[in-house]
Amino acid sequence: QVQLVESGGGLVQAGGSLRLSCAASGRTFTSAAMGWFRQAAGKEREFVATISWGTGSSYVADSVKGRFTISRDNGKKIVYLQMNTLKPEDTALYYCASSSVVGLTTPLAYNSWGQGTQVTVST
Repeated sequence: QVQLVESGGGLVQAGGSLRLSCAASGRTFTSAAMGWFRQAAGKEREFVATISWGTGSSYVADSVKGRFTISRDNGKKIVYLQMNTLKPEDTALYYCASSSVVGLTTPLAYNSWGQGTQVTVST
């Protein structure tokens, strides 16, 4: 099992920036990729971004492309989500998750999840 702990959420004005972090521990050798997902109140969990531990190749959802960037520190086993030009519609609980398969965007492919960190963007 991989344990994941997110941090970095908070309240920010529209147009501002936040950087989320996700620290992985435990059986990290079983993790090939990490993903960020978000869930707004009353909505389904939505894919945001994913990155391969090995190659660093990444993919972000169209809804955040050009504003959000995913990166990783392999040595520290930390994944980051840099969020710029935030919009009120980005308000959600953000989760990081671990998968044994690279490049997938469905939550079903991720078998370890953090508790989430709240991001609130005000107008």
